[in-house]
Amino acid sequence: MTLYKKSSDIKLIKSTRKKIGAIFNKFGLSPNIWSIGVLLSAIIAAFFILNKQFLLGAIFVLLSGFFDIVDGAVARAMKKETKFGAYLDTIIDRYSEFIFILPFTMLELLTFIMPFSFWLFLYLFGGLMTTYAKAAAKEKEIVKGKWELKGGILERAERVVLLAVAIFAGAFNILYFVYPIIALAILSNISALQRISIAFKECPS
Repeated sequence: MTLYKKSSDIKLIKSTRKKIGAIFNKFGLSPNIWSIGVLLSAIIAAFFILNKQFLLGAIFVLLSGFFDIVDGAVARAMKKETKFGAYLDTIIDRYSEFIFILPFTMLELLTFIMPFSFWLFLYLFGGLMTTYAKAAAKEKEIVKGKWELKGGILERAERVVLLAVAIFAGAFNILYFVYPIIALAILSNISALQRISIAFKECPS
């Protein structure tokens, strides 16, 4: 049960993830191996981005996001959902999101109102705060048991897809990358504020 609706709670998405779990479970790899694939794909994506091979970078960003779906789906299919696996997945997600963005700090891009580094930082901050709002709610016992603070206008899966689209657009013109990042910066922080707002409402008076 969740305190806030999550995109993965949608029936079609849940059934799709179940099918993915059944298919990739046949490879015989543990969920944690698929989680490592998330990180490796992110590193490869960063390499291509740094070398301005944006199309390949976008492909590996999407691959990293797909592996992030696979690890959880396989864990459920194998009935091996463990605290270690969940923790590893969360840590790798944070590292991967940082790795995606890191090479762009080394590229010269035109600014829009604020320096481009500002928008990159704001995007990373929004993504981290969206996750931290959930963790803090659990730590401070605002939510208890199996309840979790999830959802928001832009969860990690949506952020990864939008980032891949931005990088893909950059393959045609690097300036096209700027506007989706600005959108990510704004929407990710809105997501964090949505979760924080729900947590405040759950706090005892």
